[in-house]
Amino acid sequence: MRRVLFRLASLAALLAILALVFAYLAVRGSLPELDGRIEVAGLRAEATIARDSRGVPVIAASSRADLAFATGYAHGQDRFFQMDLIRRQAAGELSELFGPDAFDADRRFRLHRFRARAELVLSLQDDDDRAIVAAYADGVNAGLKGLAARPFEYLLLGKTPDAWRAEDSILVVYAMFMQLNDERARRDVRRGYLYRMLPPDVFDWLYPDGTPLDAPLMGDARETAAVPPAELYSVRESAGVPPPAGERGKFSVPGSNNWAVSGELTATGRAMVANDMHLGLRAPNIYYRARLVQTGDQPRDVSGVMLPGTPFVVAGSNGRVAWGYTNSYGDWSDAIRLKPGAEPGSYRTLGGDRLFERHVETIRVAGAEDRDFTVRETIWGPVDDAVAYPDGEIAISWTAHDPRAVNLNILKLETAASASAAMDIANVMGIPPQNFVVGDADGHIGWTIAGRIPVRGDYDARVPADWSESGGWTGWRKPSEYPRIADPDGGRIWTANSRVADGEALEIIGDGGYDLAARTRQIRDNLVERDRFTAETMLEIQLDDRALLLSRWRDLLLATLDEAVIADDPRLAEYRRLVHDWHPRAVPNSVGYRLVRGFRLEVRKRAFYGLMGPVRDYYGRDVDPLIGNQFEGPLWQLVNERPAHLLSGEYADWDALLVSSAQAHIDWLEARYPGPLAERSWGEYQTATIRHPLSRALPILSGWLNMPRDQLSGDDNMPRAQSPGFGASERFSVSPGDEANGILHMPTGQSGHPLSPFYRAGHEDWVAGRPSPFLPGPAAHTLTLSPAGGTLVDPE
Repeated sequence: MRRVLFRLASLAALLAILALVFAYLAVRGSLPELDGRIEVAGLRAEATIARDSRGVPVIAASSRADLAFATGYAHGQDRFFQMDLIRRQAAGELSELFGPDAFDADRRFRLHRFRARAELVLSLQDDDDRAIVAAYADGVNAGLKGLAARPFEYLLLGKTPDAWRAEDSILVVYAMFMQLNDERARRDVRRGYLYRMLPPDVFDWLYPDGTPLDAPLMGDARETAAVPPAELYSVRESAGVPPPAGERGKFSVPGSNNWAVSGELTATGRAMVANDMHLGLRAPNIYYRARLVQTGDQPRDVSGVMLPGTPFVVAGSNGRVAWGYTNSYGDWSDAIRLKPGAEPGSYRTLGGDRLFERHVETIRVAGAEDRDFTVRETIWGPVDDAVAYPDGEIAISWTAHDPRAVNLNILKLETAASASAAMDIANVMGIPPQNFVVGDADGHIGWTIAGRIPVRGDYDARVPADWSESGGWTGWRKPSEYPRIADPDGGRIWTANSRVADGEALEIIGDGGYDLAARTRQIRDNLVERDRFTAETMLEIQLDDRALLLSRWRDLLLATLDEAVIADDPRLAEYRRLVHDWHPRAVPNSVGYRLVRGFRLEVRKRAFYGLMGPVRDYYGRDVDPLIGNQFEGPLWQLVNERPAHLLSGEYADWDALLVSSAQAHIDWLEARYPGPLAERSWGEYQTATIRHPLSRALPILSGWLNMPRDQLSGDDNMPRAQSPGFGASERFSVSPGDEANGILHMPTGQSGHPLSPFYRAGHEDWVAGRPSPFLPGPAAHTLTLSPAGGTLVDPE
């Protein structure tokens, strides 16, 4: 019997080993071929994909269509699952892969009907651009077909990947609109609750369009308005304590840093551009490094970062021009208060009553029945049924809903020959509107808005408005009306998601939630302090993690926790000691930095909660009022001037609020972490969570799928913008024509396959802030793609 059991156990172990070997071979089968020659249908002439030691490719072909095909081939083999998730997310089709768990996300996106809009947008592009996108799609599908096995994620999910379609590249662009814009104008709605009941001067004080920290390219910083007097607004009769801030402030602002210096400030006489775009971090990275080279009679050579799913370089250099972006945070979406029409199912417009247009959207759900829901659309945009606003239903007008706001003009940047020409292209590009910063080989620099800008009627765009009276948007700005700066005095341009413009230019762009300008100001001051620049200098500025904004909060905290306050409270005494001995940078070993940061967030939450007491009383509930990004101005004013009438009745005086904020932070830390306060370093909080999309569902594979849990430097309100799952999706600095001396690194690696040597290649440089070359290195692997049946046309 024992012998039989032993044989059965041995057989079971052998079967388990064979199953693991089979699984390993199946997963390995989805790795791409890196070397050799492959015949593929769809090419007109030979193309090559030459990867360096980190997997960064130089993709070369003799026509733009073949270059797009070869690029699609590389993307399809390296990143197809990522591309599939992006298009499915934009189209609201994730439930087909993941079942009912993805339904709510799909419904959110399906409101915008991006699949139908993408098909329309593609049909409006010119023949050349449609041919490039079609060739790219053919390349993606050829690359996918060329794998020995479907990408490993589909093996784990038990699914078969759907072919890539040309309109899917437009869906990738729409996915970026969703990341970068307020797609439901919720800021307007959340402000609207306050606008309805607060005195105008109080509303304007709470929601300024800037602070004394501003560092705009046009105009000056804003002074903080006077504190509203007690006879206008008082919160002393209100009380209550909010939940702890829990070291969570505002959500990380999807945005970026970019700046340029003129050729007068570089050794080469060429302008230099730096860009680090801040987005959610995941494995693989949202961007893909590449150098695209077209030979023949229409040569081009452009390097930088691409969005897998699209055939173009998003940001980089073409040898004559280098460019980069930050999210503009102009006002690109508006909430519309609908008034019902005379007949059921209608609404009022300036031209009379209109019927809602109804679209039944069917969401296919894996493992469950399909689900239908109806999208009601107005002439301005869809109705947001998730909002119950006191003054009526809310519709959304968003630039992304108009097919004229999306196009492929970004392809023209590949051959732009000057900063001026690049800005002309930027003004007609169909992307989420961005701060476009550019420099050229002749030393010129410039700034403008890239993307379409609507013309607004006469209404307050900060809150929901009745467009049946104002008319709403009346058209699109002409390129000649776009704000623009070229070759400013001083030879420096900078943007970082805060207010850039003033006066008429600001009225054109609007305010869609600019970030606090502390980060921008720190960048500007870094630039002004230097008179010569190299790529390494630019990287130093990108990695600046000095806690300049928090320095004044440290002083306030030390003054608050004086000897009398801490005498009988050993916890506060230790808190003060650690703050006193702080390291004034957001680096992993700094305890004091974490404590000052947490104190500020607790004060911010308690002060704003107190200010909202009358709002809660008015509505009888918490209406989730918006804490504006510029609230630092009024907040700093409150803790310095200490007006009693703007202090919640929960506290005897402002000192009591400040002390209770420090105590609340200590309580929160002690409830969540073992050990003494001196062990609460910034790195403990700021630990990377850069995950593969499937790792949460498959925790046993998380060590294989995810990036290491490194402790990271950086934070909000400083150039090195960082949180555990958010930060610089790339960092580069480059002079056009001197790319060989440029710098570029990014989180994760080129490949989306964990068995690839390129899955993590380069990630350590990003974590440590080490410079990596802007251009791909010498070819370590070369794959040649040949037309099936031979060359179809003369490449010349």
